Amino acid sequence: MDYYDQISKGYPELHREEQLAKIRLIRQNMNMMPGDILLDLGCGPGFGDFGCRSVGLDSSIGLLRQAKIPSVLGKAEDLPFRDSSFDTVVSVTAVQNFDDIEKALLEARRVGKNSFAFSFLKRSPKAPMIERLIQKHFRVEKRIDEEKDIILIGNLTSKQ
Repeated sequence: MDYYDQISKGYPELHREEQLAKIRLIRQNMNMMPGDILLDLGCGPGFGDFGCRSVGLDSSIGLLRQAKIPSVLGKAEDLPFRDSSFDTVVSVTAVQNFDDIEKALLEARRVGKNSFAFSFLKRSPKAPMIERLIQKHFRVEKRIDEEKDIILIGNLTSKQ
């Protein structure tokens, strides 16, 4: 049983308000349309309404049992979706938990078509590396320093 399965029952109480604040910031800084299809990587219980159709992916069955959105059990490094399936890919405070961050980011680019928003913990020792990898593989248009997270928003098109 993984860590998030162990804490899944109390996760909403511990993190709902904090995650909803980040989701509001993302919505305010992106132009998502109701007809867009969004992938939420590391969705947990799927707290947020991004203003469009959403699909979640998480590796914790305990969190997915509580999901408020259609969701799939899986890992960000091996997404079970076709290329260009989603208009937008978001990940709210989950990137630092991926086993292979660069592979997960490349998978996000593969399944996404247009925009992204990735947030990660400022206090994570991986934060500088995460920011470098996102800058390397995507066009970052906005950087938001939220209380606990850095949120990078931009275009899924590769810079290369």
